[in-house]
Amino acid sequence: MTHFPVVTKAYAEAWTRRRVFVPLYLVLRLLALAAIAPSLAVVVNLTVSLSDQSALTDQDIAAFVLSPVGFVAALVLLSLLLVAEVLGFAVMAACLRMGETDLWRAGRSALTLVLSRLPKILAFALRFVLRVMAMVLPFAAVAALIAWWTLTEYDINYYLTFHPPAFWVAVVLIGLVVLVLAWVLIRRLSAWALSLHLVLFENVSPGDAFGESARLMEGRRSDLKIKLVLWLGLRIAVAAAIGTVATLILSLIPLDAGTNLRLALTVSLAVVIVWSLAGLVLAATALGALAVLLDGFFEGELARMPAAEGGNLRPRLLALAAVSVIAVLAGAWASARVLAQVQAPEDVEVIAHRGAAAIRPENTMASVLKAVEDGADWVEIDVQETADGVVVVAHDSDFMKLAGVNLKVWDATMSDLDDIDIGSWFDPAFSEERTPTLRDVLAAARGKSKVLIELKYYGHDVDLERRVARIVEDLGMQDDIAVMSLKYPAVQKMRDLRPDWRTGVLAATAVGNLAGLEGDFVAVSAGMASPGLIRSVHEAGKDIYVWTVNDPLQMSSMASMGVDGLITDDPALARRVFEARAELGPAERLLLWLAAEFGLEVDTKEMRDANP
Repeated sequence: MTHFPVVTKAYAEAWTRRRVFVPLYLVLRLLALAAIAPSLAVVVNLTVSLSDQSALTDQDIAAFVLSPVGFVAALVLLSLLLVAEVLGFAVMAACLRMGETDLWRAGRSALTLVLSRLPKILAFALRFVLRVMAMVLPFAAVAALIAWWTLTEYDINYYLTFHPPAFWVAVVLIGLVVLVLAWVLIRRLSAWALSLHLVLFENVSPGDAFGESARLMEGRRSDLKIKLVLWLGLRIAVAAAIGTVATLILSLIPLDAGTNLRLALTVSLAVVIVWSLAGLVLAATALGALAVLLDGFFEGELARMPAAEGGNLRPRLLALAAVSVIAVLAGAWASARVLAQVQAPEDVEVIAHRGAAAIRPENTMASVLKAVEDGADWVEIDVQETADGVVVVAHDSDFMKLAGVNLKVWDATMSDLDDIDIGSWFDPAFSEERTPTLRDVLAAARGKSKVLIELKYYGHDVDLERRVARIVEDLGMQDDIAVMSLKYPAVQKMRDLRPDWRTGVLAATAVGNLAGLEGDFVAVSAGMASPGLIRSVHEAGKDIYVWTVNDPLQMSSMASMGVDGLITDDPALARRVFEARAELGPAERLLLWLAAEFGLEVDTKEMRDANP
């Protein structure tokens, strides 16, 4: 029999057991989440406790992960995730070997067997993680060196935007490293293919299982490698087909259908739910198919094991179902509060990201003036110091992305900047645009919009905070500005210099309690925003801003969750969205919220750089 029919037969065998595999897979995922969540909380609390802050933001996290303690914490987290996967596969393999087709008996037998071997399975998972990490780390180090060698001459945004030759050199070289790593991993994993089976079914010690598996797989690894590649390829193909069909259906639903908005969103939600359920069934079936393939190498045929003795599982699962029903009823009872939330009066401030960057070149006077014209409450800009001590508005560390000029901001003088066209990349009509100074931007916005100033450093800090403070005070705009930074010590320094000024922490990622950090507000990526985070920030008496939100549905969703400010490249669009929301009832707002939560989007102009 050729390889492909064997793989398809494994999927078919798994599909015949879907009534067992799918429910068990779902239950195991929920149990894994319940187990991992508190463990993750412990790791996060330990991480934060080792610092003198209530939370760690981007730069702090990077420094921590590179430390010995951070490496151990990351290893612990990876181990927890792998344990969940190992347990899931173990239950699938046990169900297969039990030969039961009844959900209750199969679940009881498999779980009883797995729980009886749990200490050994956990020890196996830890050894597996360590072995895989030992193989991956050298390749990761080589990839990092390649990236350092090829992608550090200019600002990273230049490489990501224009994909110059150096970018493709990095892609090719790192791709080759990944391919070699994949070959090494497949070679070793094929040798260890039966190790979990040995621990689970033959009670072999975790330390001996890898060597014994390699002995049993001698001469059969090539056969398994081919089948594993086909198994993975088939899984990816089916997932892609499901995604393509769902995306096609979603693209045909008119979200701007006016009076049919509720129907359109209801249909969209139904499609997304069915898509998610199909993905769940596919994941369970694929895992079952993998168990069938490996079991074939273990014995050649499915060896049936007697059902494990134990209590009836049915009452326990029914009790769990009853609790779920009660939770649903409680959720329905609380829905009135949710509707009240989405119907509550809103006061979301519109913050123009680098000015009106969707329709004018970013961080130019043109974009600033357009943001003011479009009614932005705030104009957000990035500032750095030049070589001659002037505070200018610039996001990247150099001018490669905007002008193709290899000059660092901190090495440039104002005379240099006068010769650099930063507008033509957007449209030739803006060829006269030059890098503005902070003073110019503040003067243009005074009395019309407030200005949110992000401090940028890139490792070069001469006297940025004091220079910003002097310029703001010269113009008498202390009450019309706010200062934020990704660098938390810079926020603390500004608060020490000007305790009465509005300051905030900018975070793309974070662990711990963001609300506990010093500052009057926090600015987070839209992906980080959640009702829990928003509530904790508000309870601390602070505001929360989200970036960079350009999709109308996501704008509405953020407003429904109660954010205080929306950082967007298109302030005029945000204004129109909020005006439209004012005409909607609570049900329509809730549907908009749920649609965004399920990942539905309305096509908008793609931005080159949505980073803070």
